[in-house]
Amino acid sequence: MKQANLSLSRRFRGLLPIVVDVETSGLIPETDALLEIAAVTLEMDQEGKLSPKQTLAFHVESFLGARLEPEALAVTGIDPTHPLRYALPEGQALERIFSHLKQELELTGCYRAVLVGHNAWFDLSFILAAVKRSGLKYNPFHTFTTLDTAALSAVAFGETVLARAVKRARIPFDVLQAHSAIYDAERTAELFCSIVNQIQKR
Repeated sequence: MKQANLSLSRRFRGLLPIVVDVETSGLIPETDALLEIAAVTLEMDQEGKLSPKQTLAFHVESFLGARLEPEALAVTGIDPTHPLRYALPEGQALERIFSHLKQELELTGCYRAVLVGHNAWFDLSFILAAVKRSGLKYNPFHTFTTLDTAALSAVAFGETVLARAVKRARIPFDVLQAHSAIYDAERTAELFCSIVNQIQKR
């Protein structure tokens, strides 16, 4: 096991930070559909600098009977019925991500993944609801602990909005690409790494 991987485990007390963004058809996890999910793994070098490693992402089929709020779909620009989405059932999409995260846990010596997100409880609540609906037996994520970049950004930059926080961190942000799970997850990952690395220097 590489020393850098062990350092990542020690840095977060055995928890492996995984940056996640979801796009949904509304605000209620039990009734509204999970439509996109992206997860960004992280790595730490020998000097303790954290950086994004790999992005996993899937379009997700809305579950049977899901509520599709027109206002939410207008914000994300997602058409759940579009034939070229190549979406997976939510259980299958989560299984693929969870399988990869299980390998990351083994590589880093961490015992549990912790979700990093901008307003992280929103993302985690949709994952937990999808796990329950799908009957999945394995979920690598801690079920109540999160690392919230909205809160971290409020402390570090005096900003809670993702677009404003990343700009304060001198990270490029294109508002035309926002509300894509991949784009938002990758910018959130850069923001989280920036904040952690600044703390490391002190």
